[in-house]
Amino acid sequence: MGKDVTIEARDGGQFGAYVATPADARAPGLVLIQYICGVNRVMRALAEEFAGHGFRVAVPDLFWRQEPGVQLNNDPSRPSEAEQKRALALNAGFDDDKGIADLIATLDWLRAAGGAGSKVGMLGYCLGGRLAYLMAVRSDADCAVGYYGVNIDRYLDEAPRISRPLMLHMAGRDELCGEEARARIAGALASVPGAVVHSYPGAGHAFALKGGHNFNAVAAAEADRRSLEFLNRHLAGRRA
Repeated sequence: MGKDVTIEARDGGQFGAYVATPADARAPGLVLIQYICGVNRVMRALAEEFAGHGFRVAVPDLFWRQEPGVQLNNDPSRPSEAEQKRALALNAGFDDDKGIADLIATLDWLRAAGGAGSKVGMLGYCLGGRLAYLMAVRSDADCAVGYYGVNIDRYLDEAPRISRPLMLHMAGRDELCGEEARARIAGALASVPGAVVHSYPGAGHAFALKGGHNFNAVAAAEADRRSLEFLNRHLAGRRA
């Protein structure tokens, strides 16, 4: 089972993170980035799953500046309308720049915990998908994976700064990231070395959220297979 830890923010203060670790303390690190429901049961289960694949995982609480310890819609098959409204309000008040600072602090924490030469990647969903892209742009994370990131197109002018491997999974029928935006993202990354964009025709937003109304088992399995292979290759030099 994982545990809760405290990480020092770069601009003062502290925030929590859920950490799950494999038996090998020298395993590569992975910062798992939340969607708009916080570090809920879904994210904690994912952390345990990635730890089972041999990664040291940390899931930072990115809403701490607004409300620490948010855990909403712990059962995606039975979403609460009130909790969804609360999640949307937190998302609307989220500051990307401060979120990136917190992710870099988490990245540094995982590297320090892993010892000299420790590699650390990023992987996020929805809000976390956008932040994974931004970490590929603004940090020295060893690689990054984003699932159905929302509003990535606002930051495409930064794409030429990407110097580490990046993989994006885009839903072919994403109601929160329209066809035009998806085309712009794919076009901007087509000429970026090390960047790859996968599209899943017919899949809606959050297609990898088990129990969610858009869950697509086939698309999720393919995206997860690609992600694990990508992380293993770039963080551990191993095959999935």
